[in-house]
Amino acid sequence: MPRIAELSYHADSATLCEALLDRPWCAFLDSGSPHDGRPLRDNRVPMENQLPFAGASGSDGTLAPEHRGIARYDILTADPYLTLTTRGEITTIRSGDRERPSGEDPLTLIREHLGDRCRPRPDLPFCGGALGYFGYDLGRRFETVPSVAEADLDLPELAVGFYDWAVVVDHLEQRTWLVGQGRDRRTFLQWDELIDALERPRRSPPPPFEVLSSIASNFDRPSYQHAFDRVKAHIRHGDCYQVNLTQRFEARTRGSVWHAYRQLRRINPAPFSAWLDHPDGRILCSSPERFLELRGDRVETKPIKGTRPRSLDRARDRAFAEELRSSSKDRAENVMIVDLLRNDLGRSCVPGSIRATRLFDIERFASVHHLVSTVTGRLTPDLHAVDLLRGCFPGGSITGAPKVRAMQIIDSVEPNRRSVYCGAIGYIGFDGNMDTNIAIRTLVQHGDRIYAWAGGGIVADSDPEAEFQESLDKAAALLAVLDPAGSRRAGQIAQA
Repeated sequence: MPRIAELSYHADSATLCEALLDRPWCAFLDSGSPHDGRPLRDNRVPMENQLPFAGASGSDGTLAPEHRGIARYDILTADPYLTLTTRGEITTIRSGDRERPSGEDPLTLIREHLGDRCRPRPDLPFCGGALGYFGYDLGRRFETVPSVAEADLDLPELAVGFYDWAVVVDHLEQRTWLVGQGRDRRTFLQWDELIDALERPRRSPPPPFEVLSSIASNFDRPSYQHAFDRVKAHIRHGDCYQVNLTQRFEARTRGSVWHAYRQLRRINPAPFSAWLDHPDGRILCSSPERFLELRGDRVETKPIKGTRPRSLDRARDRAFAEELRSSSKDRAENVMIVDLLRNDLGRSCVPGSIRATRLFDIERFASVHHLVSTVTGRLTPDLHAVDLLRGCFPGGSITGAPKVRAMQIIDSVEPNRRSVYCGAIGYIGFDGNMDTNIAIRTLVQHGDRIYAWAGGGIVADSDPEAEFQESLDKAAALLAVLDPAGSRRAGQIAQA
């Protein structure tokens, strides 16, 4: 029987997360909403503009005006009663001290373990279910992609926990709820202890975060130019229209990366941010992009294609935004990906229900302007969220078009596999609803190394210098976390 308790409201949900950091598989879907104690304004905006995935978070409230008042919910949880981790063809299922391997499709396993649908609080976005990440390389389970790029990060392609309880923070109503399902008998045994920990957060501060090396990239300028030229050759030969080319950065670190996440969410608040603390590594994400949302039978995706940097000079900042708005190249790329996603949604949605409801919106974030479109549809009645995810994975905005050919080219020109980057982070609830991001603007800590990625779509008229610079613009906030002194400048980043 579900149980619900109201907790004290904290404008900054990171305070609540710190009360859970010592618990296994701690997860924080972080909305980027203003955390200065002021209530959000009434968010009476069209549904296609809602950002309820966690909403969007930064402790200084520096989100652009169009995101303030839209972001609403933060979601926190920990200590799952069952976990799935996929490496290659094998998914390990762990429950307590027991574990068993399975060769079954991992998304099928997720559906099986979610069980029958239930909705204890239909007004809340998440009341328990499967939550975690779906790495980019999970796409190899669904599409034929060569194994050329080096798989040098020993991280699962999928890492998902099944959570019996969750904390949901509603920044609009300024209320906080603890919701428990009772599927895990431990939930109600520790219920009072959990409430006490969340009402009176107390823990020793984690050790400080330090970066011990310079930032290195897996591309220098000549090697990036070579990869760029190979992509352009594929485009000229008619193999593809667009390919997303990415470079990876890394540095050696020590201490708690929670401090790095606090810094990241302060300087780069974003509507689909996340903190995941898994045994194999920690994920620090400040993504601006929704991948797939499912509410009932309503599907939404919001692809980003088109980027310009922000400027502290208001006139220059407006000029960047207007340049992006009027760029025929960026609009053409955006439409290309919208068409790709309409095709992907067609695998799971009712024929005739798919619409591009908004095109070429300018959305402003802490470090960049983005060109964003919105595509919606209705899920076919006999299908599930995992069917929708499988049919669209990985997201077309970070692969290229046609998707499978672009993925094959990516694997042949990028030195390393992408791991979590360009996959998806989010949840599929016991109620059947889903919300996931595109895992861009993401840091991954593995061992004593921390990794970051950034890239952009290459098309027939792309310029290598402009594309290389765009990747640095996108990575600026991530690299500022690793080196506030400014080694993100291209000339100071060494080749790995």
